Amino acid sequence: MKPIQHVKLFASSFCLAILLLLACNGNNNNKEQQEKSDSSVSSDHSHSESVPLSDNEVKEEAPDAKTKTNQGYALPRHSAESAQSPINIISSKAEKDTKQQYSFAFHADFDAAENLGHTIQVDFKPGSTCIVNGKNYTSKQFHFHTPSEHLVDGQTFPLEMHIVNTINDSSNHNKPSYLVVGVLFRMGAENKFLDEFLNKVPNEEGGKSALQTGDVKLSDLLSQFTGNDIESYFAYKGSLTTPPFSEGVQWVVLKHVLEASEDQIGKIEKREGNNARHVQAINDRIVYNH
Repeated sequence: MKPIQHVKLFASSFCLAILLLLACNGNNNNKEQQEKSDSSVSSDHSHSESVPLSDNEVKEEAPDAKTKTNQGYALPRHSAESAQSPINIISSKAEKDTKQQYSFAFHADFDAAENLGHTIQVDFKPGSTCIVNGKNYTSKQFHFHTPSEHLVDGQTFPLEMHIVNTINDSSNHNKPSYLVVGVLFRMGAENKFLDEFLNKVPNEEGGKSALQTGDVKLSDLLSQFTGNDIESYFAYKGSLTTPPFSEGVQWVVLKHVLEASEDQIGKIEKREGNNARHVQAINDRIVYNH
């Protein structure tokens, strides 16, 4: 009996050794697979971290995102510039300025309505002008931001329109200087001016529709500013709110808030999405109250 017991004991020990060996190999394989997986994740992570985003891109964190980056409107990284736009206008801190007041006279016709993807834009025809304090500016285009970029006393509006005008600056080697008029909209009644071009803006990104003389009348916008409304505004020196974020822009944000219907605001937002740049630090700039 003893030899038989010895054989049984040897067989049991042999089986146990095989099981332990398989378990160790399995653990090693799992560990190697895990290390490979971790290495792959680490490699992917480090690759994504090593590719810098442009100054106007932000990461798309949503798990179902179709793209990994979106257009963003944060302050350009590594920027030493300190006069950026937009800003939160604190009305109680704005200074009264009677020395320099702005008066506007537009002579304008429009060329085309465009869907640029990040905004919808209506282009002025060549020869369109904006006379400001006797200076003749060239009117370039107007476009929209949803929601508003400028805040007034911390309040955001659902829509902001920017009328972009330029003038060649002889003191700066004839480089263009910008004057941008900001018009704020609250949700309310339908706005006749917006209806004149909204249905002409193509749905597809990059699309452009020609406009005929009289299709869009800037006078239908300006007529909504009654009495001294057009002469009541906040003014400050800032920057463009899209790349290249150039500074030296004269901003005039009209105080009188116009109305646009929910449907009109929705049509604009559907084409351009949320394209409002974050508010920037005022720093030592003065905001003037007219």
